[in-house]
Amino acid sequence: MFNYVVIDLGSNSVRLRITNVDDDQNLNCTHQVKEYVRLSENMGEEKTLKEEPIKRTLTALKKFKQIYSTLPNIKINALATAAVRQAVNQKEFLKRVKKEIGLDFEVISGEREAYLDFLGVTNTLNISECLIMDTGGASTELILVKNKQVQNLISLPFGSVTLSSQFHLHDKITAGSLFSAMSYAEQEITNIDWLTMAHKIPLVGLGGSNRTLAKITRRAENQGQSTLPNLHGYRLNHEDAFDIMSKLVDLSRTEREKIPGLAKSRSDVVVGGLIPIMLILRSLHIDEIIFSNHGLREGSLYDYLQKNTKI
Repeated sequence: MFNYVVIDLGSNSVRLRITNVDDDQNLNCTHQVKEYVRLSENMGEEKTLKEEPIKRTLTALKKFKQIYSTLPNIKINALATAAVRQAVNQKEFLKRVKKEIGLDFEVISGEREAYLDFLGVTNTLNISECLIMDTGGASTELILVKNKQVQNLISLPFGSVTLSSQFHLHDKITAGSLFSAMSYAEQEITNIDWLTMAHKIPLVGLGGSNRTLAKITRRAENQGQSTLPNLHGYRLNHEDAFDIMSKLVDLSRTEREKIPGLAKSRSDVVVGGLIPIMLILRSLHIDEIIFSNHGLREGSLYDYLQKNTKI
C-alpha cells in the first residue's frame, strides 16, 4: 500500500490529488484540493514570475504539505507546467520552493503535459477516437487520438490567463479586443496541419475554463436540485456552448460573477479561456463536447502504475 501524491502547478491554480493504492492495486482518491494562485499574473513579455504570485503559491504549497506529510508511505510527483516552463527566473523559483517547502518540482514540456492528459482521459473514458483539448492558464494542449493511441499532439503557448491579459478581456470586452484575441488564437490553431484529421470527431474538453461550460449548463438544467450530473463524461452540444460564450462576452466581470456554475475566481479569465475551444468547434465542425474531470494528475498516476506495477 502507498499514497501517490500529485501536485500540479499551473498558471492559474495549483492542485493536489492523493490516491491510495492498496496491495491489490485498487485505487481510492482520498484528497483533492485546489488553490487559485495566478502564478503567471503580470509575467508580461519578459516572462518573469512576480513576488506576490510566488508568495501565494508558496502559501498554497505549505497547506498541501500539511496534508500529505501526515500520510504513510507517500510517493510525490510534483509537476510544473506553462508558467514555470516559460519563466526566465525558473531556477530561482524552484530553488526557493525547495528551500521553503522541500519539494523538487519537475518542469514538464508541453508535449509531456499533453501525453499525461491523454493517459488521464483514455484510462477513464470509454473512447477510442477523439481530439483532447486542455486549456490551461498559459498553454493549450491538443491531442489527436486514434484507436486509443496518440496520433499527434501539440502544446500552444497561450491559455485563459495569457489571452485575457494580452487582449484586455478581464472586464467589459470591446468588439475590437475580442476580434484581436480570436484572430491571434485562430492563426496559431489553423497552422496545425494535422488538425484536419480531427474533422467532426468527438472533442474531449479539459481545463477549468472548458469545464465551466458544463458547470453552467448543469446548474441551469438542474435548478433547485441538491445533486448534479457527474461532470466526467458530461456532454454538451456545440450550439449550447456558442450560446454561453455569446452571453459571457456581453457581460462585465461583476455580471459574470453572478452566473451559477461560474467560479468568481475565474470570471476575469473565462472568456479568454473559452476562445480556443470555440475556434476548434467552429473550424472542425464538431457537434459535441465530452467533458473530462481527469487529465494530467490522473495521467501521472497511470503513468507511474504502468512503469512500476503490474496494473
